Amino acid sequence: MPLVHSYRIENAEKMVLKALLLFLFFQFCTSRDTMRGNEGQLKDADGDYLVSKESKFELGFFSPGNSSYRYVGIWYSQTRVPNKTVVWIANRNNPINDTSGVLTMNRYGELVLYAYNMESSPIWSTNVSRSVQNVNTSTLSAQLLDTGNLVVFQDDKNEIFIWQSFDYPIDTLIPGMKVGVNWKTGQEWVLTSWKSQDDPGTGDYTQRLSSDHNASPQFFCIKV
Repeated sequence: MPLVHSYRIENAEKMVLKALLLFLFFQFCTSRDTMRGNEGQLKDADGDYLVSKESKFELGFFSPGNSSYRYVGIWYSQTRVPNKTVVWIANRNNPINDTSGVLTMNRYGELVLYAYNMESSPIWSTNVSRSVQNVNTSTLSAQLLDTGNLVVFQDDKNEIFIWQSFDYPIDTLIPGMKVGVNWKTGQEWVLTSWKSQDDPGTGDYTQRLSSDHNASPQFFCIKV
């Protein structure tokens, strides 16, 4: 009888240990959709990435086609679209040739991408430091939304944004994005093709709205 009792206790302890390990594993693997100022960062070497709240989009490092170069991009979650379909790229013309890339928020409130341990020489950044000079950078955050938009928020309540990836389209137009011109500021939203399926750099074809505000608006697809 004591042996049976001991066996049951031992089994119970093993089950509790397994449950604890599973809990810790899932806690560790829980996806996140937000990077907060001066805290979070994504490292290519660690396989880090962001997943939007309802797992519609993912942001991370990737290599297109047969290329070995590394880029930071946004794509449809592969739980929804099996083939990786990239909709936005940060460093399309400045690839990284190894897995040393790090995406983080610097002390000036900018979202920056650097590599080769050269934090002072970013490969890409949101370049919004002027607009956040009087803001506590600890309240800044970058969040991947379920629309596929990467947004840098100025406050803890996620009400005021100072930058969004939708303002810098690549070759793909998804719901919520636009192609056109802001006549007041001169900002233009343009689609530009990839060079090839292995190279997302700026290609030969562009779709844009006529920038002549004195004429009727027309969309053009041109070879540049």
